[in-house]
Amino acid sequence: MNGGPAPLSGHTVVELAGIGPGPFAAGLLGDLGATVNRLESPTGSAVLPMGAERIGLRNRLVAHLDLKDAGDLTLAKELISNADVLIEGFRPGVMERLGLGPHELMERNGGLVYLRISGWGQEGPYSQMAGHDINYIGLAGVLAAIGETRPIPPLNLIGDYAGGALYGVVGVLAALVSRQKTERGAVVDAAMVDGAAALMGPIIDLMGSGMWTEHRASNLLDGGAPFYRTYETSDGRFMAVGALEEPFYQAFLEGLGLDPSGLPSRMDPTNWADLAERFAGAFVSRTQEEWCTTFDGTDACVTPVLSVTDAARHPHNADRGLYTQVGDALVPTIAPRMGAGTERSRAESSISDTLVAAGLAAEEAHRLESEGLSYWA
Repeated sequence: MNGGPAPLSGHTVVELAGIGPGPFAAGLLGDLGATVNRLESPTGSAVLPMGAERIGLRNRLVAHLDLKDAGDLTLAKELISNADVLIEGFRPGVMERLGLGPHELMERNGGLVYLRISGWGQEGPYSQMAGHDINYIGLAGVLAAIGETRPIPPLNLIGDYAGGALYGVVGVLAALVSRQKTERGAVVDAAMVDGAAALMGPIIDLMGSGMWTEHRASNLLDGGAPFYRTYETSDGRFMAVGALEEPFYQAFLEGLGLDPSGLPSRMDPTNWADLAERFAGAFVSRTQEEWCTTFDGTDACVTPVLSVTDAARHPHNADRGLYTQVGDALVPTIAPRMGAGTERSRAESSISDTLVAAGLAAEEAHRLESEGLSYWA
């Protein structure tokens, strides 16, 4: 797309406040042009760590509504009745007890796409149990595959953001497309345990073909192969090596200054420990910057392992505007890039006008703005 409105321009999302995948999913939809209205408790959360409810919030209208108050609950229902998408991340049953379950809300708004993001899913023996990303990916069979001597959590990227938010957004977009034909909304049950298991699909296929074992750090893509792992440099930094294909592997050896004829076959896993030791000995002889000079511009698939701060300064990332400095913070660019219309910008309309457009009466919209109960995040 090279111009015109953003893909989701004209769509409204109501996000019920939470942390992790819910706000992330709302942010993705907002990046694609949707108007996002976040409803959160006026008193904050007694459960969330200090400041955690603000993580990842950008370019959305926040309205303080107490869903246990009859008047505020009515306002929330009015906003949802005029929305295209609702995002909630409560334990199963909470929304129903509030009178905000799918059955009631979709009777008022038949085109509503109702996204439910949870750890364990809406049903099942664990559905009412607390958990976090590490628990969901552990039960899904993902965590056991990552690490060396013990499983190492890959931040909270797989369960929360990939298995929960991204799969949830895929479901929302599919439901919006379907709604164009059926004029009906849908309930999207995005369980993080489901999404994490789905992400393991290609690895499970490799297991089924005998090309993968369940022993950590012994496989092609888990750090077991010496040509697909990280190596420390003389200055205590690291280089990432992904020389899987033969031409890339040969370019890798050339960069290291190693003679292929003097090395054992890389196709035999019994040789991997020997090769890894030789590669490690080579890498530790120079700094990361020196190795970057050697490998930049080649097809060896060798790149530096960078912190976020260093990544923002890397020439390639700087050229693409991968990160933007906003105050004291770095903000990643919108992905995927779809041309004009998806640049981040704060809405130009006033708070009260935005709330009126979202379905509130003008009097209530002005009250929320004047009392400081609604603001742009």
